[in-house]
Amino acid sequence: MKQLTGVLRNYFLKGSERSLVVKRNVIISFLIKGISVVVGFVIVPVTIGYINKTQYGMWLTLSSIIGWFSFFDIGLGNGLRNKLATAIALNDLSNAKRYVSTTYILVGAIALLAALIFYFVNPFISWNHVLNANEPGLDLGRIVLWLFFLFCFQFVFQLINVVLTAHQESANVSVILLIGQLASAIGIFLLSKFTVGSLFYLVLVLTGLPPLVQMIASIYLYSGKLKLIAPSFKDLDLSNAKELLGLGGYFFVIQLGVIVLYQTSNIIITQLMGPEEVTTFNIAYKLFSVVTILLTIAITPFWSAFTDAYAKNDFEWIQNILKKIRLFWVIVAIGATFLLFISPIFYKLWIGDSVHITFSLSFVVFLNVLGNAWVATHCYFLNGVGKIRLQLVMYIFCILVNIPLSIMLGRVWGIQGVVVSSIIIHIIMGFVFYIQTEKIIAKNALGIWNK
Repeated sequence: MKQLTGVLRNYFLKGSERSLVVKRNVIISFLIKGISVVVGFVIVPVTIGYINKTQYGMWLTLSSIIGWFSFFDIGLGNGLRNKLATAIALNDLSNAKRYVSTTYILVGAIALLAALIFYFVNPFISWNHVLNANEPGLDLGRIVLWLFFLFCFQFVFQLINVVLTAHQESANVSVILLIGQLASAIGIFLLSKFTVGSLFYLVLVLTGLPPLVQMIASIYLYSGKLKLIAPSFKDLDLSNAKELLGLGGYFFVIQLGVIVLYQTSNIIITQLMGPEEVTTFNIAYKLFSVVTILLTIAITPFWSAFTDAYAKNDFEWIQNILKKIRLFWVIVAIGATFLLFISPIFYKLWIGDSVHITFSLSFVVFLNVLGNAWVATHCYFLNGVGKIRLQLVMYIFCILVNIPLSIMLGRVWGIQGVVVSSIIIHIIMGFVFYIQTEKIIAKNALGIWNK
């Protein structure tokens, strides 16, 4: 027992200041995300029970479509993360405040403009056709309009997550997200008890409560610990905007590629096989998303930590951390393999007989999330040090290839074929980004490998 206590004491008390901050964030995030995962799994059967399998598939598809509009920030969020982390590392708070203020004002203007445009365009879109749905009792136009307005609301207030991450306080981000998730879970539970199944009410709860929590958190934090960098109109600086957009422009294309890779599967599945099959796919993905969650918890604090280390030329620390992150990926992969083999039992206990998930679907989703986690492991480093030109090229490749490949394979193998397309993309990208990371660490990256 004394030896264990000694090991834990050394882990939390020894190491560089940067490492200790990351360790605290990772451990706290793991504890919080453990609760979050449980809440997330509980929400699924309650939600399907509240509406039905088809409407749940429609909700998932709609949220994916609206998620496409996240690229409207033209990379400003990710640009802010890097610029703010660098300013904090150099103790340049006046410039940090200008970065924060400029980003909030520009993103707010974009959100307002997007909401106005969508208000006038929405009546001309046949959402029943888009969703391949036959639900005559649903006013999908009104549902999607509210969904988009609430998305725009979140579009602005989620920037608090970026600011906290740049401050190397990702644990606080996890707290905010958990509170929003708990609010949604309570909301759905109350809906199931006091109302008849309604997709409209579901949208209000799932897309309205989380950004409300983020807004309250923003007011609290910017009036307290983040007061010195709180956004204000007088600190708008368009020269800073140019800096943010210079880096953010690359992130914009990368973000668009990420959307094509991760947000189009639901649309392709609903068009080829119907909205009920979107539910089938997402239940399998929800189970194995535990892999993504674990890796994200482990690597999120390192984005800004890599920025800090790179600014200070601390390559020894970077190399040591990357070895540990890759080892953690191997450990998580082993755990995910065990989860794969017990998945039929887990599905039975979790959702009963309402949805049937084949082992072949579980297997390809398992491979897909592991590939995604491997790519993310290296992208967080590359994003942190601002070496994103090669990512730009690879995600343009993804934009051009993934959708037609998904449709082609989906017509042959069904849902599994759509997922296999993503696996192929992940294998290619994982190999390229691994080589680039090694070249940068060895200080022999040239040309596009160093941009």
